[in-house]
Amino acid sequence: MRALVYAALVVVFDQVSKYLVRHNLDLHTTVPVVGDFFRLTYVENSGIVFGIKVGVALPLFTVLSIAATILILYYFYRERANHPGIRISLALVLGGAIGNLIDRLVFGRVVDFLDFGLGKYRFFVFNIADSAVTVGVVLFLLLTTFIHPQRQEAAGENT
Repeated sequence: MRALVYAALVVVFDQVSKYLVRHNLDLHTTVPVVGDFFRLTYVENSGIVFGIKVGVALPLFTVLSIAATILILYYFYRERANHPGIRISLALVLGGAIGNLIDRLVFGRVVDFLDFGLGKYRFFVFNIADSAVTVGVVLFLLLTTFIHPQRQEAAGENT
């Protein structure tokens, strides 16, 4: 249950930050925070994570996001989700997916505003939900690739 609280916190932080950006910055405005390295840049996109455009229509991507959310919720209640790290990783993915899904359903696009880089070398502008999904997926892959299989092998040796 604690993992669902973490997912809810991701959604709250994501939605509050996007609300503040929408109501305090004009679209395509950039505000330096830490010199040129970190800026707030208000953009909106109908693409996927980090504003990457794909040829998939918004309704299809919305349906896929809903399906992914349902699968993650299902996975929470399976035995494999008992590892606390896996539960946290899934909570991050779930919270991020829901945060961006809310934007797609309400506005038809996602607000992005976190802008990192040096000079003309910039990373994609993204948001808290994108960050949560990325960190959650990386953590999940690390845990299921390196930690969880070792436990299964150890359990097999004990039988």
